[in-house]
Amino acid sequence: MNLTDTLLSEEWYWAAWAAWFLFFARSVRRAPWGRLRDSEQMNVWLGMIVLLTLLWSLKAGVKPGLAMHLVGATVFTLSFGPHLAFVGLSLVMAGISLNGAAGPLAYGANALLTAGLGVAFSHFYYGLVVAWFPRHFFVYIFVNSFLGAALTVVVLGLASSLFLAMSGVYSWGYLADEYLPYFLLLAFSEAWLSGMTMTLFVIYRPGWVASFDDARYLTDK
Repeated sequence: MNLTDTLLSEEWYWAAWAAWFLFFARSVRRAPWGRLRDSEQMNVWLGMIVLLTLLWSLKAGVKPGLAMHLVGATVFTLSFGPHLAFVGLSLVMAGISLNGAAGPLAYGANALLTAGLGVAFSHFYYGLVVAWFPRHFFVYIFVNSFLGAALTVVVLGLASSLFLAMSGVYSWGYLADEYLPYFLLLAFSEAWLSGMTMTLFVIYRPGWVASFDDARYLTDK
């Protein structure tokens, strides 16, 4: 979802800016920046930011604030952890705000709804899978990556719809009929691309994936 600068009142936008700044400062403080001292890791992190900036710029939508695009939050979170992922996705949102794909005043709200919620749910879901499922390679790929990416998109769609309905921008009936169902289609694409990406990463470049450990998922399996 890419809110425009005129869709909501300024009070909503400034409150979102304040909340985003607090979460962003927390992630900057807690992020494992030492990992990016490795040039390869830095290149991967920056590469994800550039690629997702392009993907987020390719959006579909017929009314202001109802745009949809691939997210990539699950891949980013599984690869770099929640704090580096949130900082990275916040930079992605800054990029598309600067190129005119989203309003700069609405940056805080957009970053919270897409980057913040996407990373938070991906990390929360990963924790549930680790706690409830056996530590197996196929569990990591299909439950964490495929299903996790799909559920993240559905959660983002539901949260965006609730936010727009509660703020009075669109009626819940309109959103439920004309906006929310399309996130199910987007979820399939997100799941396929995210699952394929993580499969390639853990097979050929497992060092790029912070949440994957050979000893945990492959040894004696």
